[in-house]
Amino acid sequence: MAKLSAFADEVTENFLEQVKYLAGEHVGYIEPRFINKRNIMDLTKDDLNEAKKMIEDHGLKVSAIGSPIGKVKLDEPFEPHLDKFKHAVDLALLFETPFIRMFSYYAPEGQNIDDYRDLVMERMVAKVEVLSDVNVTMVHENEANIYGHTAEQCVDIVKTIDSPKLRLVYDPANFVWGEKILDNVESCWPVMKPYVVHIHIKDWKLGTEDVGSIPGEGDGQIKELLAELAALNYDGCLTMEPHLQTGGQFGGSTGPELFSRAIAAVRELAAEVGLTCD
Repeated sequence: MAKLSAFADEVTENFLEQVKYLAGEHVGYIEPRFINKRNIMDLTKDDLNEAKKMIEDHGLKVSAIGSPIGKVKLDEPFEPHLDKFKHAVDLALLFETPFIRMFSYYAPEGQNIDDYRDLVMERMVAKVEVLSDVNVTMVHENEANIYGHTAEQCVDIVKTIDSPKLRLVYDPANFVWGEKILDNVESCWPVMKPYVVHIHIKDWKLGTEDVGSIPGEGDGQIKELLAELAALNYDGCLTMEPHLQTGGQFGGSTGPELFSRAIAAVRELAAEVGLTCD
C-alpha cells in the first residue's frame, strides 16, 4: 500500500497548522522542509523537539527529511556542507525517518555541471561514509541544473557509489520543467526504476515557468506513473509537492484549497489504476 505524504509548508507557513491540515486530510506522513518559515536544518534543539511532538500528537510520521543538501555550487567549501549533512543525519534519527532527500550539486558559475562528475562522486562517497553505522539512506532527487538532471546521470551516481545507503527519488515534473521531457514514464522511469524508493507527486505543463498543475492535468504522466507503481505493489511514500501557486529552487506554495484538490486528484488516479493509497 502506497502512503501519502506532503511538503505541507506549501499549505501554510505555520507548522502546527501544517500537521493539523494533514491529519484532517487523512494524510499519514509529512516531509518537513520549512517549519514556521525556517528550514528544518536551521532550527534549534527546542524547536525540533516541539515540531516532533506536534507530528506525533497528530498521529503523523515523517517520510523523509526534506533537506537542501547538495543544492550548493561545487566551488563552495565542502567541509561546512558535510557538517550540514551530518546534522541532517541527526535530524533523520530524531524524527525516526529512514530517508534524507538530497541533490547532486551545481557547477561553478558559468560552468557545465556535466564536466564535474568526479567531484560529485567524491562528495557522494564522503556522505555515504557518514551513513555507514546508522539506519539512514540518502535519496537523490532528479532536478534541473544539478549533476543528476537526467535519468541516466541519476543512475550513474547510484551505480558508481554502489551503496545501499544511496537510492533515488523520482520526480516526474522536474523532467518536464528541466529537461522538456513529455514521455518520462517511458523514457526515464525504466532507467531509474530499480533504484527508486521514494516518489514526489508534482505535475507540470511544458512551457510553464513557475507554477505546477493539478496531478493528472499536466505533462508529467502522473496516472501512468501511478500505474507503474501499482504493478510493482509499491509500498513507499508518495510525497505531494504540487507547486500550484508558485514554485522555486527551494520550495513552493499551493494553499489549502488547491492542495486538497491535488490530494483528491491523486487518490482518484490511484484508484483508477489499482494502486492502494492511504
